[in-house]
Amino acid sequence: MGKELLLEIGTEEIPAAFLPKALRDFEEITRGELAANRIRHGEIRTMGTPRRLFLTADGLAARQDDQVIEKLGPAVRVAFDEQGNPSRAAVGFARGQNLGIADLERVTTEKGEYLCARKKIIGEATEGLLPFILTKVITGIPFRKSMRWSDQEFRFARPIHWILALFDGQIVPFQIANVESGNMSRGHRFMGPDPFMVENLEGYLAGMRKRFVIVDPAERKEIIREETRKAAATVGGHVLPSDELLETVTFLTEYPTVVCGNFDREYLGLPQEVLITTMISHQKYFPVVDESGALLPHFITVNNTLAHDPAVVRRGNEKVIRARLSDARFFFEADRKIPLDRRVADLKKVVFHTLLGTSYEKVMRFRKLAAWIAGRIDPTLACKVDRAALLAKADLDTQMVGEFAELQGIMGREYALLAGEDPVVAKAIHEHYLPTAAGGNLPETDEGAIVSIADKTDSICGFFGVELIPTGTADPYALRRQALGVINIILEKRYHFSLGSLVDESLATLGPVLKRPSAETKTAVIEFFKGRYQNQLISQGHPYDVVDAILATGIDSLVAADDKIRAMADFKTHPDFQPLAIAFKRVVNITRGFHEGVVDPALFSGPEEKHLHEAFLKIRETILIQRGHLAARCPRDYAAVLLDLAKLRVPVDAFFEAVLVMAEDEKVRFNRLSLLGEISTLFHDVADFSRIVTELHN
Repeated sequence: MGKELLLEIGTEEIPAAFLPKALRDFEEITRGELAANRIRHGEIRTMGTPRRLFLTADGLAARQDDQVIEKLGPAVRVAFDEQGNPSRAAVGFARGQNLGIADLERVTTEKGEYLCARKKIIGEATEGLLPFILTKVITGIPFRKSMRWSDQEFRFARPIHWILALFDGQIVPFQIANVESGNMSRGHRFMGPDPFMVENLEGYLAGMRKRFVIVDPAERKEIIREETRKAAATVGGHVLPSDELLETVTFLTEYPTVVCGNFDREYLGLPQEVLITTMISHQKYFPVVDESGALLPHFITVNNTLAHDPAVVRRGNEKVIRARLSDARFFFEADRKIPLDRRVADLKKVVFHTLLGTSYEKVMRFRKLAAWIAGRIDPTLACKVDRAALLAKADLDTQMVGEFAELQGIMGREYALLAGEDPVVAKAIHEHYLPTAAGGNLPETDEGAIVSIADKTDSICGFFGVELIPTGTADPYALRRQALGVINIILEKRYHFSLGSLVDESLATLGPVLKRPSAETKTAVIEFFKGRYQNQLISQGHPYDVVDAILATGIDSLVAADDKIRAMADFKTHPDFQPLAIAFKRVVNITRGFHEGVVDPALFSGPEEKHLHEAFLKIRETILIQRGHLAARCPRDYAAVLLDLAKLRVPVDAFFEAVLVMAEDEKVRFNRLSLLGEISTLFHDVADFSRIVTELHN
């Protein structure tokens, strides 16, 4: 029967944002170290609070698994002479393995029979290995930021104050940063601070609960969810859902309790987003809403202690929120005195980036780009698009956005509406920031979508043009998110315009700002878009080879590329898919590096050539008609195109079966290669089939 391992790292308060990942890493590292040391175990579970990371593993084996190590020696034919006596090679190998000749075994491999030394290593006792393993686990937990304390070189998220380490009830002895492991833990900092002895998991959890610590974050989260629900019900409302806030307060507390507070109803006259941002982002309070989703003048706080007098806690929280909302109301009323269009010129004092100029200069750039996009999508949108682009960043000059940066765009919309701007323009001001996160909402209006594409494209081209490019995990200007935003807006709206031309226009507006050649910058930007799109497609479950084959033909029309992907996904189930891909690979292989000329039917010498050429011409005509539809911004039926291409499979196979492509006659050879080259070009209009993984790899 396995034994129980308990490990707790007691610390000063670790930031809530660090804890979920730290607990996952804690488990993963422990699992990896036990596996590396051949120690079998049962379930591993991690839990934690701001002051502790806790891990328990059950069913640990008392000893490592034994290990058999095999090492091949010399071949038998050189290990013994004709009389069967061991050679110097055999003797040397045996001596090197601390074995006698008689202890060596013979094994048969693909290369023949060899001598083999097989040694069994008896596993060590687990208790003797755990000090090394647990030290490695604790020192291996990564944090986005860590710190040193006292005179220690060791780094951790926060200073470690105690370490509980028990195996089968016995202390696992080791030391980290002058802290020795033991069998003592501590409860809540204020309500149960004294150390207490731990013997097993059951006693640990019971002792913690007695000392006002709920170690399991899932249990704390459920307590918060239920208690906030009850508190909201007492004032006739519901908690405004916020998974992010729920996660945060779960890891801010060890023993959560809730208190419902109130604020003056007059503050409900502020835009709802102002109130929500103040409560959630700044105070970590849960807003309360009615059945229709409208805010009520109440909020719920989650505390980390039992209040002796909840009324005192409530009044304290109300005082804080009153001050924050009073500031917000002052900013709101002051901002309204200056219309947005009068704030645009003040953006000349707001630096967007030292290498890319002011926010005013950025607005003027993407305003031109938005006009270009509107002209290709729907010229009737131009007027509202221009107005929205002009006002898009004006709220950066407001006091409200200066205090609550999260409200940029939102306040622009509100101030635009108050100034009497067209509601479509006001909505576009807000929407041009969308999406604000991966998988987030996209703009609903064309005006908002166009300004969003223009703004994001300007940022991407600008930063690439001054050589501030994302590297590894570093992306300080969120260019990856912005590129995906552009891609997904174009696909959602099915905008048929050239991505390459969009980048050209953006680079033209940047002009002298660029620090690298425009052509070089364009290539890098297009590859960046391609990489983002490729990663998204693969994460959505599309086969890598299909994605690679489609994107190899370019992404100048993202809508066309997306249509190809979906058509190809369906076509992969067609019985002609594999044979067609194989046939195309033969065409590509034989024409690689060849620049075809004009096909002359008079040089055909057999029916197979004639039939293939006729089939090609017929299918090309159909595909050219489809291409014309695309130019007219009509959907192109790539499923039909693929089915047409599949009709070439039989004549291509017949051609290769009956015709010698590399004929001795130079004109005949050139003519046949030209025919295959035209077919290759036709296929490549849809996909580079040579990149498709086929069952027969020819």
